[in-house]
Amino acid sequence: MRLQPAARLLAPVAGAPQLTAATCDLAREVEILDEHTERRLIDIPIERPLTIVVEQRELVTLMTLGACPELLVLGFLHNQRLIERAAQVESIAVDWPSSTATVCMRSGAQDFAAKTARRIVSTGCGQGTVFGHLMSQVDAIRLPGPHAARIRQSTLYRLLDIMREQETLHRSAGSVHGCALFHGAEMLVLVEDVGRHNALDTVVGWMVLHGVDGGDKTLYTTGRMTGEIVMKSAQAGVPIIVSRNGVTAMGLDVAGRLGMTLIGRAVKRRFLCYVGAERFDAEPLARDAP
Repeated sequence: MRLQPAARLLAPVAGAPQLTAATCDLAREVEILDEHTERRLIDIPIERPLTIVVEQRELVTLMTLGACPELLVLGFLHNQRLIERAAQVESIAVDWPSSTATVCMRSGAQDFAAKTARRIVSTGCGQGTVFGHLMSQVDAIRLPGPHAARIRQSTLYRLLDIMREQETLHRSAGSVHGCALFHGAEMLVLVEDVGRHNALDTVVGWMVLHGVDGGDKTLYTTGRMTGEIVMKSAQAGVPIIVSRNGVTAMGLDVAGRLGMTLIGRAVKRRFLCYVGAERFDAEPLARDAP
């Protein structure tokens, strides 16, 4: 997890939960044989199970790098609509020897059983898990209108340049996804994990802990913009998603219902605005001469 100076200055919300600061190695060195039949050492990410236990009840096991597990758990609970505010959680304690994250609640724990009665395993790295009828809540979400939340083409290019310049685990070891939260062309936080769901949940956990409003923010993700990814962004109040990958039909339909903007296949100076062009201020590039 990488925080920029402006993000580091933010204080947690009133009544924020107590969090451990569990650490672990993110990568390990292995010997490989390359295409030149030469042996050399490279880094690979370390994937770990983390079982979330809420009030002595096992909820789910996530596969994660473990870079910032407490925020991952907080964001997961929020994105599944199991909590609405950080203050509902008293503490999150991560213990790597037992691979558990123990969550103690101040309020709202009594309806966990009902909310988690139905489980859907979604697509993608790490297989995101959706509890309850999450998609049925689409029409209850309200996002800022097109006049309040916009993105300029030049801002999009700057965002892509910033992501390309980052020294990331993906660049050194591969096999991970990343999500970043931007305010205009300023990156606030960058998170990498083995799956795009975990990376986004951790970003949202940071937002919830610090009371960060998503209405004027843009989410960048390296992964596909699926229905669940779009819903998680919307629940965090972020109306604009940029991805170097594409979009699924469900992701497109959910974004259309919510009035969101999805920009995909965004690499260097190329992109596709799939939906929500009303939020996009175009500054078209001149076409090359034939």
